[in-house]
Parts: sequence; structure tokens; C-alpha cells
Amino acid sequence: MKRRWPLVALAGAQFVMVLDQSVMNVSISQLVADFNTTVTTIQAVITLYCLVMAMLMLTGGKIGDIIGRRRAFVIGLIIYACGSGLTAVSQTVPQLTLGWSILEGIGAALVLPAMAALIAGNFEGKERKVAYAVIGGVAGAGIAIGPILGGWATTELSWRVVFAGEVLLVVGILVMTRFVGDAPRTGPKPRLDLVGSVLAATGLGAVVLGILQSTTWGLIEPKDSPVEPFGLALTPFVIAAGGVLLWAFVGWQRHREAAGSDPLVHLDLLKVAPLRSGLIGLFTQNLVLMGIFFTIPLYLQLVLGMDALQTGVKMLPTSIAMFIAAAVGSRLATRFSVRGVTRAGLAITGLACFFLLATIEPDLADVAFAIAMGILGVGMGLIASQLGLVVQSSVDASGRGEAGGLQYTGQQLGSSLGVALIGAIVLVGLTGTFVTTVQEDERISAEVATQVGVAVESGIDFVASADIEAAAQAAGLDEATTQAIVDDYEEAQLRSLKAGLLAAALIALVSLAFTRDLPHGAPTSEEQPAEEAVAA
Repeated sequence: MKRRWPLVALAGAQFVMVLDQSVMNVSISQLVADFNTTVTTIQAVITLYCLVMAMLMLTGGKIGDIIGRRRAFVIGLIIYACGSGLTAVSQTVPQLTLGWSILEGIGAALVLPAMAALIAGNFEGKERKVAYAVIGGVAGAGIAIGPILGGWATTELSWRVVFAGEVLLVVGILVMTRFVGDAPRTGPKPRLDLVGSVLAATGLGAVVLGILQSTTWGLIEPKDSPVEPFGLALTPFVIAAGGVLLWAFVGWQRHREAAGSDPLVHLDLLKVAPLRSGLIGLFTQNLVLMGIFFTIPLYLQLVLGMDALQTGVKMLPTSIAMFIAAAVGSRLATRFSVRGVTRAGLAITGLACFFLLATIEPDLADVAFAIAMGILGVGMGLIASQLGLVVQSSVDASGRGEAGGLQYTGQQLGSSLGVALIGAIVLVGLTGTFVTTVQEDERISAEVATQVGVAVESGIDFVASADIEAAAQAAGLDEATTQAIVDDYEEAQLRSLKAGLLAAALIALVSLAFTRDLPHGAPTSEEQPAEEAVAA
């Protein structure tokens, strides 16, 4: 039993880390109502949570190297619990942002890299493979349970109950951490590269911020841009500034290495071709998955009028199929190459996006939609079953900490960009399509069409069509014109959602070009997973 308690503690932490993200996705419409805000604002809160983790993951991993992985794990859990508690009682969007996006993001940035190192430090040989498999299975279980738990809690009680429950779970995990041994550190104690940490965090933050705000500021042509450099929107300048900061980060890391100082991350790791391809694959997987998991609840809740529990049920086929496919993918790795299985997963994911696109209609085609969501889970599960092991097995023991930091950074950066990019495509498409449809509608006079164009010039939020009807009636429009505007808005909703899913499909298919450096030979007996890991 003493050998199991460390695994229970680490698996519990993994479960908590993945749970509340899926809870937020199925609770979007309720969050909008509770905080009297907009979908765009909740999109920003969700994006910021992933972005804080992406910005601080490398720093969190390095802090674990300095103070000890077990201590970083405990401190991260405490910060995470404080964030969950604040989220549970938050009454305003700033409080929600501080609790969920910032405090939980900081806590996760300390916990996740430390957890990867603690698995390696507490288990060896076949036990380590079993531990990694269990952690992966628990992550899949969290993804599967999250939509249903979040949907049930939001519909029957409150989404706040989940975050209050997380505090209790973290307390239990902290009690069990006394059974977790610290991961041994080889070599001298490293020092934290503060300049590199700031450059990496601000660079990544600026790039994602620019993409996220493109719906408000405008991509090139200014809409509601706070400033208009050279008569253009601020968006490209913020993204470019982020690129410059990341370029400076690379130069600073090279300088640190040349001077014999500890860099935040040894960039030569990215020269390892399998690791680089694995990171790109994980980035793509999370970008597509989180982009779709942001888009589909908009369709189910704001177009079809479903509640959070119904939304969770409709999304369940993806979670279940992903969980099963990840387990099956481990067995496939004994017969087929990593590259082959990963490519199959990406192709299936792209195909699933096209199937989903075809099901976005005014009335839900239950069977077709469930099949499409299940196919999406199969593709995602096959990808997940391969790439984590590729990243960790591409480097020796001394590089696994930094490789883990890069892995989680890539995953969370993909998640934040998925919500920001796919969300921006949906919201920009909604505004453009709505204005065009209104202007082409013969039932609407040219004067009213012009007024609509001016009203939504700076962008329109994704809301239920009943809100558009109420706004038209409040503006004094007659019944026929009001109905025409509602019809056009509903059509714009569907088209914009399809645009987001099409973008996700293209991203998945284009990423096939970056898989060529994944291991592609027939697996040897040494590379085959242990039977215990497969069973787990």
C-alpha cells in the first residue's frame, strides 16, 4: 500500500488539473448570465488560464529544480487550492479571473512539471511505465467526467460546487504527499534565469493577447482599438512585439549558455528531431481540441438552447472515445510506428471536424453529431497515446525535467491559442456574415441594414437569438423586420461556427507535414510498453 500512496497522490493532482477546464467549457452560458457579461469575456478568462500556465511552465519547472520537486508540488497545490476557493465564491469577473485564471494557472505551472519529475523519481522500470499509464488514464478520466460533472453541477446546483470540491480534493492530496519521495537532483543546484522567465512569459503573452483581442481591436482595419498606429489596429503590433520578445528570449538563452550560466531551458533540446515533432503534435492536439470544446458549447447552448448538463451529455462521446483510443493506442504502438499511429490520429481528427461541420444545422442531428464527436475522440486519443512518451524518451534523464516543461508549455500554449484563435474566427465570422446577410436580405430596408451595420461595426457578441429579437423590438422595428433580422443572425451563427470547425480541420491536416521526424521504424521489444502499463 505504501507503494501505491505516492501514485494516488500524483494521480489525484493530475485529475484536479484537468477537471475544472472542462467544467468551464460546458458552463459558458451560465457564467455569462451569473456575471452579467459576454461570451467574449468568458473566452478571455478561459484563454488566460491556459496562457498563464504556458507563460510560467518553464519557470515553474526550473523552480522545482531549485527548491525540490516535492516542495514545488506542495506549494503549487496550495496556490491552486486558494485559487479554487476564490473562484467558488467570486462575484465579479476580476475575482473570477484572479482565482481561476491567475492563481490556479500559477499553481498548475508549479505542479505539472514537478509531477512529471516525481513520477520518474518514485518509480523505476516497469513500475514507472505503469505510473505514466495510470496518470494518463486519470487525465482521460478527468476529461470524460468533467463535462458530465460540470453540466450536472451547473444545472442542478451551481458550477461553484465543483471548485469548492476541488479545495477538498487538494487537501486530501496534500495529506498523502508525505508518502511521495522527492526526485533526486543530479549536478549542482541551478539558478533561476529571471530575465529569461520575463522574456518568455511576456513574449508568449503578447502573441496570444493580440490574437485574442483581434475580435475587438480588429485584425488590420481598426475597430475598437485603444490606439491606431499608422491608422491600423493595434493587433499586429502586439503580436509582432511578442515575436520580438521571443526572439530576444532565444538570444538571451544562447548568451547564458555561452557564459556558462544556467539558462531557463537548453534550446539545443529543440534540435532533437523526434522531441521537436512531438511538441508540435501536442501543441496541435490541444489547439484543435480546446478550440472545438469552446465552439461546440456555443452551438449547443446558445443556438439550440441546451443547458449545461445536456451539453455535457452531448460532448461525452468525445471524452469516452478519447479515453478508449488512448488505451488502444498503447497496444497499437507494439505493432505500428509512432509516426503511423500519430498520423492516423491527425487524419481522423481532421475528418471528424468535417463531420461536425456537416452537423451544424438549426436542428441537432443526434446520431450524426454523436458519431462525429466520437470520431473526434478517437483521433485525439490516438495522438495522446504516442506523443508524451516520445517527448520523454527523446532525451536522457538529465533533460527530462526541461523536456517536461517544454511539453506542458506546448500543450497549454496550444490550449490558449485554440480558444483565442478558433474563438476569434467564430466571432469575427459572426459579425461579418451577419452584416452581409442583413444587407442582402430583401425583407430589410436599406436604412435598417445601414443602422445594423453601424451598430455592430465594432463587433457583435455570440448570444441567443432571443436577445437579438429583444434588441430589435427595443429599437422599435416592426415584427416582420425583427423576424428577418433574427433569421439572419441565426444563419450567421451557423456559418461562423462552421468557419471555426473548418479552421480546426485544416490545422489538424496541415500538422501532418510536421510528423516526419517522429519515430517511424518498427518498434523493438525494448520499446514495447509493459503489459502492466497497457492494462492500466
